[in-house]
Amino acid sequence: MAAMSVIGIDFGNESCYIAVAKAGGIETITNDYSLRGTPSCVAFSPKNRILGVAAKNQMVTNMKNTVFGFKRLLGRKYSDPHVQKELKHFPFKVEQRADGGIGIRVNYLGEDNLFSPEQITAMLFTKLKDIAATALQTQVNDCVISVPSYFTNAERNALLDAASIAGLNVLRLMNETTATALAYGIYKQDLPAPEEKPRNVVFVDFGHSSLQVAACAFNKGKLRVLATSADPFCGGRDIDMALAEYFCQDFLTRFKLDARKNQRAFLRLLQEVEKIKKQMSANSTRLPLNIECFMEERDVSGEMQRSLMEQLCTETFNRVERTLRGLLHNAKLRPEDISAVEIVGGSTRVPAVKNLIEQVFGKQASTTLNQDEAVSRGCALQCAMLSPAVRVREFNITDVQPYAVRLAWDAARGEDGDMEVFPAFHAAPFSKMLTFYRKEPFSVSAYYSDQVPYPDSFIGQWNIKDVQPTAEGESQKVKLKVRVNIHGIVTVASASLVEKKQDSSQNENVEMENSNDNAQGTQDAPMETNGGSQEQQQQQQQQQQQNGPDNQEVREDEMKGEPQQKQSWTQRVGQWFSGDKSKDKSKKVLVKTIELPIDARTHGYAQHELNSYMEQEGKMQAQDRQEKERADARNALEEYVYELRGKLSEGEVLHDFIAEDQRQRLVNQLDALEQWLYDEGEDQNRQVYSDKLGELRTEGEPIKQRRLEFELRPGALDDYALAIQLTNKAIDLYRSGDAKYAHLSETDIQKVVEASKNALAWLENARQALAHAPRHLPPPHTTHQIRQERQNFENTVNPILNKPKPKEKTPPPANNPTAGDGQPADAPAQEQMDVE
Repeated sequence: MAAMSVIGIDFGNESCYIAVAKAGGIETITNDYSLRGTPSCVAFSPKNRILGVAAKNQMVTNMKNTVFGFKRLLGRKYSDPHVQKELKHFPFKVEQRADGGIGIRVNYLGEDNLFSPEQITAMLFTKLKDIAATALQTQVNDCVISVPSYFTNAERNALLDAASIAGLNVLRLMNETTATALAYGIYKQDLPAPEEKPRNVVFVDFGHSSLQVAACAFNKGKLRVLATSADPFCGGRDIDMALAEYFCQDFLTRFKLDARKNQRAFLRLLQEVEKIKKQMSANSTRLPLNIECFMEERDVSGEMQRSLMEQLCTETFNRVERTLRGLLHNAKLRPEDISAVEIVGGSTRVPAVKNLIEQVFGKQASTTLNQDEAVSRGCALQCAMLSPAVRVREFNITDVQPYAVRLAWDAARGEDGDMEVFPAFHAAPFSKMLTFYRKEPFSVSAYYSDQVPYPDSFIGQWNIKDVQPTAEGESQKVKLKVRVNIHGIVTVASASLVEKKQDSSQNENVEMENSNDNAQGTQDAPMETNGGSQEQQQQQQQQQQQNGPDNQEVREDEMKGEPQQKQSWTQRVGQWFSGDKSKDKSKKVLVKTIELPIDARTHGYAQHELNSYMEQEGKMQAQDRQEKERADARNALEEYVYELRGKLSEGEVLHDFIAEDQRQRLVNQLDALEQWLYDEGEDQNRQVYSDKLGELRTEGEPIKQRRLEFELRPGALDDYALAIQLTNKAIDLYRSGDAKYAHLSETDIQKVVEASKNALAWLENARQALAHAPRHLPPPHTTHQIRQERQNFENTVNPILNKPKPKEKTPPPANNPTAGDGQPADAPAQEQMDVE
């Protein structure tokens, strides 16, 4: 069962997909509407929350309380310019929270509620979790969730917080393009060998609201992301908006109707132009648009052609081309270096996008992958790899950190310093060890040095505590591990103090180092990295395949512990030729590593805030369950009322099984109950509906039971008659001297004859009584009684008729001087022979 819970979630701006890894491969899970995609919509009502498909279905009628597009709000502040641009797409109310964050105000349970985008996302994840648990018939906790490759630390932390509120354990936040590449490469059997030149494949993911492109190098069992390029604000919805603006102007000119002033009308228009956009992907003819009761109870109509659409969306397609060309620049590839271009995402179906891909990369776009489900399948594969419960083919994945990261610190002499720790497109996950010399606590801060799609380049600040000078008043050696973890989040993972003592005592935290390690740096140095100068580090980072413990850059999946400092091979050879014996003469010292506490200030919620949100989510789930049980009880009562009343009508199945006066009284009771359901009974608790259903069943079930008896009795009577008939046939065979019954005595047969006569008499009386009994009254003989009578009859006659024949002894032939066993005729008895 553990293997069944290995799922991958493609969290899209418009739709979500869930895939599961099974023994037979990867499957996409369907939701409660038998659809593979679940809309990223969360709606609120006076009774409960409405999630997924049901939320989108009532979007137009409940648009003020239906939240969508919240993925683009994760981890951002209300004052963010990108957030302000998004607000024009939302019919629901968005406001600023006290902490500067985003608050989405909706009416829930009859009250105004303010939810954060992380809470809304958690609600959607709760629905996805329930869908997976229902389909797999087991609890789901572990998962891998897709994330846009351009997401920064703030957005990734927000997504992890949302998953935590929903009770999901995220094994990895996986970049969407990397998940697509994994789904593509793991099944490829013709990839070049590890020592051969890799095969370069470009993946273009053009979705509802963003464009992502990645170049990947494939070898057998190995995937390495070379570079990425993205436009976070260019997607299929931009095409929808361009078409909607065109039709708004058209309707204003021809019908004097301004859809921009009516949110509901504009929302309907967006839904219709999205359908036309999809039709134009396969049809270049002129397509009509018709909307009934659009505004002011008036119908509108229009038409659109593919050539006009491409003209209206020129700016969008220009942005697509810039992003595609940006990938070639970032990956330092030429079109002839690329083997194939794979496309995913719904918007890649637009012919103009395919033409741009062919124009930039010189190759026709390939559709090997499922354009909607590839990301979720890649996430499920990654989840299977990270889960010990599933065996998956070995496949090594090297992702990248898309933005350059700088680390700044306060220097020992009051002079601040900084350096680039991770250049753009550095391998990830990855760790680097940095060495500082300090006498007192200090802090380091991380920033994005590139331009990122986020208003603040700040990543986090980490205060290293408990740093004190040595007994001699000198600086201590402090090692910091800076990491890009498996989620793509930059963090200071640990800080440790390195104390050196000439002591022979043993300690578990002690490791041997040469005493001449002190020559590697002086106390005046504010910081050192064992990789040499910054310029040398940049060269080494470009040669990531050769990085190892020597320069203290460590791949996360290869790291077994803190790397040991070593002398280079050239240093050791130089010492040997120069006769330097200091290495041999150096004293051994004990190096004690002490973990230092770190006070971190990064993006994301504090634990107490998460706990509060989890508690609130638990209460909302309980309310949803309670409302579902109430609605189910009401529906069960309503269904029973309609069913019973329909079957009591003239000519229906229950009409004759109730007296006329009782039928009229019951029908009146059912009519009154229906009226009650739509009046004061509209909003009652579950127990009220259950009690009324119980009362109604006490009257309705006896009627149904009489009808059921009426239908089953003929079969029971026929079975009894057949048993009597078979018995009489056996009696006739005995009378005719049949060998089958020749061993029976006359007394036995007489008992059978008597039982048969009694049974036949009872059966005839029963038939007569039932034939004259009114259908609306309880029958004089029930089906159960008839079957019991038949059983008693068979229990009486069958033991006699099936009595076994007695065994006969075969006498020896009269003229044979020996018995059948070779003994003389006057031989002793068999018992005596056995004894001998």
